[in-house]
Amino acid sequence: MSLSDLTGRFTPIPAAPARLPSDRAPGTDFPGLDPAWSRLVTAKTADGARTFHVLDTGPALAARGITPTGTILAVHGNPTWSYLWREVIVGSLERAHSGAAWRVIAPDQLDMGFSDRLSHPVPPAADAVSYRRLPTRLSDLDALMDTLDVDTSSRLVTLGHDWGGIISLGWAVRQRDRVDAAITLNTAVDHPEDDQVPAALRAAMAPAVLPAVTVTSEAFLKVTLGLTEQTLPEDVREAYRAPYTSRNGRGGIGGFVADIPAENSHVSRAALTEVSSGLREWDKPTLLLWGPKDPVFQDRYLADLQSRVPHADLHRFEGAGHMLAEDRDLSTPIFTWLDDHFGPGREARAELKSPAPARKVLGLQEQLTELARSERRLSPAVVDMTAEPEAWSSAEDAATGDRALSWAELRAQVDALAVGLTHTGVRHGDRVSLLVQPGASLTVILYACMRIGAVAVVADAGLGVRGMTRAVRAARPDWVIGELPGLTLARSLGWPGQRISAQNLSGRRARLLGTVTSVEALLRRHEGATPDQLPAPAAEDPVAILFTSGSTGPAKGVMYTHGRLGALVALLVEHLDISPGSSLIAGFAPFALLGPAIGATSVTPDMSVTRPATLTAQAVADAALAGTATMFFGSPAALRNVVATAGELSALQRRGLSDIRLVLSAGAPVHPDLLDAVQEIFPNAEIHTPYGMTEGLLQADIERRQVIEAITTGQSGVCVGTPVAGVRFALAPLDELGQPSDELLDPSDAVGRLGEIVVSAAHLKASYDGLWQTERASRRDTLDGLLWHRTNDIGHFDAENRLWIEGRLQHVLTTPAGPLGPGTVETPVDALEEVARSAAVPVGPQGTQAVVVIVEPVADRSLRTSSSPVAETSFAARVREAAGSVPVAAVLVLEELPTDVRHNSKIDRTRLARWAEKVLAGEKVGTP
Repeated sequence: MSLSDLTGRFTPIPAAPARLPSDRAPGTDFPGLDPAWSRLVTAKTADGARTFHVLDTGPALAARGITPTGTILAVHGNPTWSYLWREVIVGSLERAHSGAAWRVIAPDQLDMGFSDRLSHPVPPAADAVSYRRLPTRLSDLDALMDTLDVDTSSRLVTLGHDWGGIISLGWAVRQRDRVDAAITLNTAVDHPEDDQVPAALRAAMAPAVLPAVTVTSEAFLKVTLGLTEQTLPEDVREAYRAPYTSRNGRGGIGGFVADIPAENSHVSRAALTEVSSGLREWDKPTLLLWGPKDPVFQDRYLADLQSRVPHADLHRFEGAGHMLAEDRDLSTPIFTWLDDHFGPGREARAELKSPAPARKVLGLQEQLTELARSERRLSPAVVDMTAEPEAWSSAEDAATGDRALSWAELRAQVDALAVGLTHTGVRHGDRVSLLVQPGASLTVILYACMRIGAVAVVADAGLGVRGMTRAVRAARPDWVIGELPGLTLARSLGWPGQRISAQNLSGRRARLLGTVTSVEALLRRHEGATPDQLPAPAAEDPVAILFTSGSTGPAKGVMYTHGRLGALVALLVEHLDISPGSSLIAGFAPFALLGPAIGATSVTPDMSVTRPATLTAQAVADAALAGTATMFFGSPAALRNVVATAGELSALQRRGLSDIRLVLSAGAPVHPDLLDAVQEIFPNAEIHTPYGMTEGLLQADIERRQVIEAITTGQSGVCVGTPVAGVRFALAPLDELGQPSDELLDPSDAVGRLGEIVVSAAHLKASYDGLWQTERASRRDTLDGLLWHRTNDIGHFDAENRLWIEGRLQHVLTTPAGPLGPGTVETPVDALEEVARSAAVPVGPQGTQAVVVIVEPVADRSLRTSSSPVAETSFAARVREAAGSVPVAAVLVLEELPTDVRHNSKIDRTRLARWAEKVLAGEKVGTP
């Protein structure tokens, strides 16, 4: 039956107090809704025969002769109707052509949408019997599913949102023998009586207010429809309003609000408790899809769901809110997830593995124990040049003063703090957010957490307050260990987790910040204690969540396990040839934490970790002298400032830098001219520019002389060398619109072809945290039975098996001549003496995009003739000449290109492309 067939059918039903919503019958003009999906179904409910309006793809599949793989029962919440699931329905029918077909049954709940209306008292009363209660709504689904022709031999999956989430999960628990999996959007299955209902809902629940905002007016409906990331199109908004345009039609909205069992005495509380308790025994596959900006179903409700169903997969859609189905495409993750669990090939995918580590992995505790008992036991393990020493007269003194911890001291403090944290209540598997600057204190805290099996959450200050807030809330730590600025921020912004101060605080300040103890107090109280009674974490246990820089979107939490982190440590030891006495200056925060793990003294230079470009040559030299350093790791931005400040070095400082044997720089391409300048400052060092990412910190490597040799081949992009031990690369070629192929090619079979770089290694991340869809999309499994990670970087391999990076996948320029990596243009333009760095960005529709080059000039150079960002004619001609065969539509000049905070090097090309479009359109623009 079509929606148009229903016109005129919505009239009061004789012999029953219920009525259909005759104030507006559904027509054929609802956007995205095919009338052929609509049915009216009469079912025998607990209180008599009731008519449900149902969207159902079963007849459409039957008409095509398609037997469904299974059925999805999709339940809407309040104040929506089955229209909420139209995109899922479309997705199911589209996939029926090429893959598993799923029948979708999406009923309008009674008193909602275009299903039967019930009689209501006016005004609504919280104890009115005529309101549909949670237990009755669960039995309504029993009646409906018994009436519908559902194949009981096929899979059955529930899907719900808001109140529909509670009802669908509750029905799944009751029907666990029939239901194979559950999917839910923002919802809650419990509310502690001593907690306040979220403010967004509290006002509507007040007995004196409830009728006015839910039934006699459209206030509740309008507010809910406004909970989207972008304003809903008017026709979509009207479709949602269609069943609720009259007071009679909105009775169910008020009934749902009245049925919220916030108090133990509520009539529906027992049913809610049955649902929430039953979920603890639920062992079927479960997917949680979540919009974090929901003012009603907040993250605490998500945490409760995860505690009840710890095996559930989760994807948080950052930026989305309560109306998640309108904010994001849910069809793709839902059906991909169902394919993974019930589709063909799932057994083969489950057997995919990463390569074995290149060498034996030494556990953290074994490493510290070994070094604390060796001849190096009194030599420095950590030297912190950011600390304020009580007494030291030179850089050399720092290694034996207040700025240093010996290997024996580090082991003793890690042991004492591990015991202290355990006594405080930190347990294996607890998440601990670390808001401490890199240095000795952070090293002790991190390694103590690792020792007891807690999971360190590291969202560095380089993300900014907004980015850190988003990251910490996504990771949802149980504990926060921080210094005063971090704790103040955590308290003021309401970040989750019990708080522990790094330093002792006054009683008043401790109360204000809500701290339960301090690291200093725990170290003093448990001095000499050993955590030998604590079991060592297993290789598959999570050890840390490290956040990406956020340079190409919201920062992602990258989960590492003890085994994968151990594989990374083993690789670094082998590749960097770490030997007794090695010492690393870490101008990049992650490597400051890895130093002790690889058996090298870790020296933290005096710099701002949120601004790598603040690192000076003097700070590096002082760190080198203090730690007798043999290695230095810094970002390209840090290297630029080291070179810029080298003229102020003293003779002693230059001597300290001459002892450096290895310089490493990663995070962004490094120009050969900069490498030559760095070589002059570190005359006895090999200078390497390894390639890696937060998801795998070391993948390929190349030395300065090899970079110079590679440049002579005239290839596009930046050469990052050959894979390190244990790493395998593959290439997914790009099509004409810049999309990577499903096919993976071995580098030897893809010489010179542009594509996405894919990698497999034992030290790669375990997963993205709370981002199931992102994790699933990042994996490829079509070559040699290995798990492959999509890097999102594009480039090519040459005949020498060297990898050339040409940009990011989202920055591909799709020109009429084919896809183009920005590095193809940027590399030769960057070589011009007037250019500090450049960005090639696309303008126009995909497939016919024009190339615009935006240049940051070197200091004191003006490359434009007016206040306009358009480059002066002669310089623009030189840029076009450098670009060679690539036609450049325009050359623009900016005093400084926008970059990420962590590296100060990754150019925000997406932002620049939007700015360039405005410039070329003649709009008045400022900086990007």
